[in-house]
Amino acid sequence: MNTRHAVPATVACAVLGVALFGGNLAPHDPITPLGAPWNPPDSRALLGTDALGRDVLSRILAGGRHLTVTAGLAALVASVAGVTGGLLAGWRDGPVARLLSATADLLLAMPLLLIAMLIAVALPGTAAVVAATVCGGTPLTLRIVADAVRHIRSAGYVEAALGRGESGPAILRHEVLPALAGLVGEDLGARFVVALQLAAALSLLGFGLAPPAPDWAAMIRENLAGAGLNPAALVAPAVALALLCLAVATAGHAAVGHSRRPR
Repeated sequence: MNTRHAVPATVACAVLGVALFGGNLAPHDPITPLGAPWNPPDSRALLGTDALGRDVLSRILAGGRHLTVTAGLAALVASVAGVTGGLLAGWRDGPVARLLSATADLLLAMPLLLIAMLIAVALPGTAAVVAATVCGGTPLTLRIVADAVRHIRSAGYVEAALGRGESGPAILRHEVLPALAGLVGEDLGARFVVALQLAAALSLLGFGLAPPAPDWAAMIRENLAGAGLNPAALVAPAVALALLCLAVATAGHAAVGHSRRPR
């Protein structure tokens, strides 16, 4: 791994590490009041307090785990489903490919946030994010992968594998998928960002973790009224969400540089 790709990957790992395990570094209990509501930053609370007087820094450190795990699970499921469908649709033209493409077009025509809100009425927030990400993200992944497979299937190393008598599934597994590794990695990062946006939106609407559990998106909703007293209580969770999205998207883009080059 060269330096150009190592730096964004390292930064992304660091941001993800804080999002997942930052609660272990929290200087105070994130659900116990520390002082008066919306106190400005001081030596005891470096980012001040929130609407209930809890330490904002501690809640920031502990508030990213659920969102990150939910978005990661949703992105993984959507990416696996989309890559599988894309391989099938792109390898051979026929009724199956046309059915998969038509289904993807139908799902893409539906507003993603509306789908998520409808699902959230019937399912818990985490399940709703996963289901909505699959409905909205899988079709995009399918179309991207299918187009790439149609281009790759005429490559020389694929023709050579066909000449050796290898089966379609074996060629897809051993030749095509490795060549798409970077593309799949970048797409996985994009699915993560979309899933994180959905998880944050549903949390803002009250479908996330129940209070008083720390949650970056819920912190934005809880501290809107006190933005003038302690802006950090509102700005810090928004910045945390943005940094996580940027880190994962950058790492996914860097993954393109590690895709296997055609032989």
